[in-house]
Amino acid sequence: MIFTVAIDGPAAAGKGTISRRLAAQFGFAHLDTGLLYRAVGAMGGDPVAAAQALSPADLDRPGLRSLEAGQAASRVAAIPEVRAALVAFQRRFARREGGAVLDGRDIGTVISPEAEVKLFVTASAEVRARRRFDELEAAAPGAQDYDTVLAQTRERDARDMGRADAPLRPAEDAVMLDTTDLSIEAAVTRACDLVADALARATP
Repeated sequence: MIFTVAIDGPAAAGKGTISRRLAAQFGFAHLDTGLLYRAVGAMGGDPVAAAQALSPADLDRPGLRSLEAGQAASRVAAIPEVRAALVAFQRRFARREGGAVLDGRDIGTVISPEAEVKLFVTASAEVRARRRFDELEAAAPGAQDYDTVLAQTRERDARDMGRADAPLRPAEDAVMLDTTDLSIEAAVTRACDLVADALARATP
């Protein structure tokens, strides 16, 4: 069975957690497409050449979850040639046999507009910055301050939404899931219900 769940949204909205839980719940493969861009940004040098040479092993590089890697990912993702080099890989993954969950910023609009389920997971910039700050603080106390993380969050949002190629935006038929005042359990339950309903409709 081919069944794609496309999950888009800004950084720290909760889409990664929801995606992983959905994949585990329904036995689907999962791809965090942001890791592709983080890996390209972390490789340094010519980002287009790095994207063209990217291998699955590069997704296991240390430090890809750091704030710096996220900023680098946002910068290289604005380069059309980088995006083009990574699109084919993502599209093959999305339509693989057995079902797939992909999370990123242009899954429902560019990578898999035919996805059976499309979610756009969002939250206020302040809440997303607080979540990210808490993660960073737990990993390295005192290394960052909240105001800096908030400024970087807003900067990244502006860059992701303002880029000419595949800007961050909800697909027209995406279901909006605002996690600002929603627990992760409630968000996961809502997402699971949507996927279960779509699977029921897709199954003869």
